[in-house]
Amino acid sequence: MIGNPVAHSKSPWIHARFAEQTGERIDYEHLLAPVDGFDEAARAFISAGGRGLNVTVPFKLAAYRFANAHSTRAAAAGAVNTLKVDADGSILGDNTDGIGLVNDIERNLHVRLAGKRVLLLGAGGAARGVALPLLEAGVRELVIVNRTASKAVDLAAAMTALQVAGSEIPNLDADASAETEADAGAGAGAGGDAIPGAHVHTGTIVGGGAEVATGAFDVVINATAGSLGGELPSFDPEALTPDTLAYDMMYAAHPTVFMQLAQARGARAADGLGMLVEQAAESFHIWRGVRPDSASVLAELRAMLARQQAALPAQAAVTATTATASPAP
Repeated sequence: MIGNPVAHSKSPWIHARFAEQTGERIDYEHLLAPVDGFDEAARAFISAGGRGLNVTVPFKLAAYRFANAHSTRAAAAGAVNTLKVDADGSILGDNTDGIGLVNDIERNLHVRLAGKRVLLLGAGGAARGVALPLLEAGVRELVIVNRTASKAVDLAAAMTALQVAGSEIPNLDADASAETEADAGAGAGAGGDAIPGAHVHTGTIVGGGAEVATGAFDVVINATAGSLGGELPSFDPEALTPDTLAYDMMYAAHPTVFMQLAQARGARAADGLGMLVEQAAESFHIWRGVRPDSASVLAELRAMLARQQAALPAQAAVTATTATASPAP
C-alpha cells in the first residue's frame, strides 16, 4: 500500500488475513512515498520484484498516469487504486472502490441495488469512483447532489455518456494538481479517455444542487469528506426514511454525523469499513486470481477495532485524543 500518510492503513492486516485463508504467499506492507515522488517509488518497488500495489491518497491520480493500461472502471473513475504488473512488464491500472461499495451493500448489508432509487452526495473523486458500479448494479435512478451544483451536473453527464458503449469520458477536473480524501479520483486526464466496451446501463441519472433530490430514497450514500470535520452534506433530510439505507463511505470509532442524522430519522445507517474490506478483496482477486472470504475478515476487523476502542479509556496517553473518520478506500 503506497500513500502519504500510510501508516494508519489497515490494508496489510486485511491482506494478511486473505493470504492465510487462501494459502497464497504474499508480502504486503506499507510504502511511504514523498508527496512528489510517486513514480520513483513505484518504479523502485517494481524493480525490486513488486507485482502489485494498492494506492491511497494523494497518489490515485499519479497512479492513473503511471499505468499504461486501464480497466473500464478505472477509466470511468479517472483514478487508480490498484496496480498490477504483468509478466511482460505492462502495468494495469484498476479501481476497486466502486465494486467494493456495491459488494458491501449487496453482500454484507443484504440490500439489492437493482431497481433502487439512489442518492449520491458529493461529486468529487470518491463519488466518481463509485457512480459507474452503482449504475452497473442496476439502480433505477441515480441522483447526484453537490454543493457546487455544476460539478454534479458534469458528473451526471459523464455517466450518462456511458449509456453508449465506447463513449469518451470527459475530464471533469483538468486543473487538479493535488488529491484529498474527497477528490481522490477527479480528472481522467486531458481530453478524456475513450472506454471501449464500457458496460451499457439504463438507469436515469440526474445531477445538481440539493433541490434536484426530492422525496424518499432507497439508498443514500455520503461520498463527501464532511465526516472528517463533523459536517453534514447539503441535502434534504426527507430523503431518509425508515426504509432507507444511509451509507457513509467514511468509517470511524463512532457513528459519523451523517449516520447519526440517519438513525434519528429511523433509517438504517452503515459506515464504510465493509467497503474497505471489499475493495481489498477485489484487488487481491486481480493479483492472485483467488477470491477470499471477505465477510469473515470484515467481522474479525470490526471485532478487533471494537476491542481497541474499548481499551482506550485505560490508556492515559490517548484518553484525550478524538477518533477521526477515515476514508474507506
